[in-house]
Amino acid sequence: MRELQTVVARTADQLGLHATAPTLLLGLLTDVGRLADEALSGTAFGRRPFRPTDDWAPRLADIAFTLINLADQTGVDLGNALRAALGRYQAVPAAPVVDDLPF
Repeated sequence: MRELQTVVARTADQLGLHATAPTLLLGLLTDVGRLADEALSGTAFGRRPFRPTDDWAPRLADIAFTLINLADQTGVDLGNALRAALGRYQAVPAAPVVDDLPF
């Protein structure tokens, strides 16, 4: 993950994509919105089963790039942060299966 973060930082340097944390966060929200639009259009606004569109992977990659850039700009080692998050998730007991939902 550290190597990937270094490559993203270098690319952001070359392309002038560094910005303040709030600006990068707004960019991340924009990227997530574009992914959501892919889900909506790919399902005809929920009328069809979801299948990833041709733009699904590139949109996910845009989110990853912006998130990694945000982490780098704010001094976060994303690999360490992700390992810590995984530890927190693994410490949470599994939710019971509910199969008698009213819908």
